[in-house]
Amino acid sequence: MSLNTLTIAAARDALKKREVTSVELTEACLTAIDAADALNAFVHKTPEIALERARAADARLQAGEAPAMCGIPVGIKDLFCTEGVPSQAASNILKGFRPEYESTVSAQLRDAGAVMLGKLNMDEFAMGSSNESSCYGNAVNPWRRGNDATPLTPGGSSGGSASAVAADLCLGATGTDTGGSIRQPAAFTGTVGIKPTYGRCSRWGIVAFASSLDQAGPMTKTVRDAAIMLGAMVGHDPKDSTSADIPVPDFEAALTGDIRGKTIGIPREYRMDGMPEEIEKLWSDGTAMLKDAGARITDISLPHTKYALPAYYVIAPAEASSNLARYDGVRYGHRAKLAPGDGITEMYEKTRAEGFGPEVQRRVMVGTYVLSAGFYDAYYNRARRVRALIKRDFDEAFAAGVDAILTPATPSSAFGLGEMADADPVAMYLNDVFTVTVNLAGLPGISVPTGLDSRGLPLGLQLIGKPWGEADLLNTAQVLETAAGFVSKPQKWW
Repeated sequence: MSLNTLTIAAARDALKKREVTSVELTEACLTAIDAADALNAFVHKTPEIALERARAADARLQAGEAPAMCGIPVGIKDLFCTEGVPSQAASNILKGFRPEYESTVSAQLRDAGAVMLGKLNMDEFAMGSSNESSCYGNAVNPWRRGNDATPLTPGGSSGGSASAVAADLCLGATGTDTGGSIRQPAAFTGTVGIKPTYGRCSRWGIVAFASSLDQAGPMTKTVRDAAIMLGAMVGHDPKDSTSADIPVPDFEAALTGDIRGKTIGIPREYRMDGMPEEIEKLWSDGTAMLKDAGARITDISLPHTKYALPAYYVIAPAEASSNLARYDGVRYGHRAKLAPGDGITEMYEKTRAEGFGPEVQRRVMVGTYVLSAGFYDAYYNRARRVRALIKRDFDEAFAAGVDAILTPATPSSAFGLGEMADADPVAMYLNDVFTVTVNLAGLPGISVPTGLDSRGLPLGLQLIGKPWGEADLLNTAQVLETAAGFVSKPQKWW
C-alpha cells in the first residue's frame, strides 16, 4: 500500500508509533503529484518547503508532544495567501503575487506541523462550479464514466482540492465555500467536505470573494479526517472581525457513532422538479440509514428555499464587485501596458479587461448593477431581506427540535468539462441549488459520499447542522458514512 493512500487518522497513528516518518509520507505524495500532471490539481508545487517542514515535523514527533496534524502532508487552495509562495486566486490579475504574510488558517496548519505540498487549482476568485474559469486551465476529476475517456469536472470552486484528495495526491486539502465550493466538489469526487459555521474559521489572508458568505474548511477522505483537520483550522482570530470568540470542542472526540434520539429533518422544498431518480433514491436510502441508526425522521418545510439562488446571485456578486475593486493595476498584481495619453481611467479599464476572466467580469458587472443607485433597493436590499427569511426558516426548524437536516449535495453527478460551457450561465448556477442556503444562513454543512450512479460516478448527501454544531454534525455524518460503506476509488488513468 502506498503511503499517500493513507487517511489522516491512519497516518497520524503510524507517525506516533514511529512506523513511518513525515519525510516518507511527504515523498510518497510528491511522487504522486509529479505523476499526476494530467489532473492539473497542483498549480504551484513546493517540494523544498514540504521536505523542510516534514523534517521539522519528524523532530517534533521524536520529541513527543505533537499535535494531531503534525507531519501530515496537505494541499492548500490557491485562495489562501502563503508567505513567499505564489497566491493568485487562479487569476491573471494576481500573476506574480507572492504575499509577505500567511493566512491565519494556513498558518495554524503550519504551526500544527502540517506539511504544505503546494497550491491547488480553483475557479478564478472562487467564482464557478466546475473549475473551468481558472487561469491555470481546468482541473480534472480523477473519476471517469466507466470506460468513457471524457474528462469530467471535479466541481468548483475547490476543484483542485477535491481532485487532489480523491487521487491520493495529498492526505487532506483546504477549500473555501461561498455557495457550495467545498461540498459540491466533494460530492463530485467521492470525498468529504465540511463548511463550518460562518465565523468558525478566520477569513484573514484568504482572498475575498463575498465576505459575508466565504468560509474555509477541510476536504478529506473520511469524516474522521475532516474532524481532525477542522480542529487545526478553526479558532478565534482578532485579525478577522467576523471570527467568533467561542470555545472549540474536540471534534474527533465527538465521533461516538451514536445518534439515537436525534431528529433528522427532510425538507420538502428540496424535492426539485426533474430531480434525477438516482438522486431521489440516494436521498431516501440515506434517510433510511439514519432511521436504522436510531434517528427520528421528520418532514420539515423551509418555505423560502426557492428564493435562495436568486438572492445568492445578487448578494455574492455585489460583495464580489466591491471586493475586486482593489485590483486596479495600482498597488499589486497585473498592470496593463498603456498607450501614450492614457490616464488612470484607461489604466483601470485595460488592467481589469486583461486580468479578469469572463466569469469574474460577468459577476462584477452583475454586482455593480445591483448596487447602483436606481437598483440598490430593488435588488440588493430585497435579497438581504430574503436572506433573513431563509435564515429564519432554519432557525424555526432547529427550534422545533430538529438536530440536523438531510438533503442531496448536488443535482447530478460530475458532468464533462465543456459540457456546460456553451449553456446559459444560469444552468451552471443551478449546480448550487442545494448548497447556497447554508451559506446564506451561515450554517455548517457537510457532504458525505454515499453511493455511485449508473455510470460509476460518486454521489453525495449533505447534512446541515445547527450554528456552532459541527461536533454533532460530524458525528451524524460519520454514522451516514459507516452505513453507506462507500469505499470506491477512481480507476487510475492519469
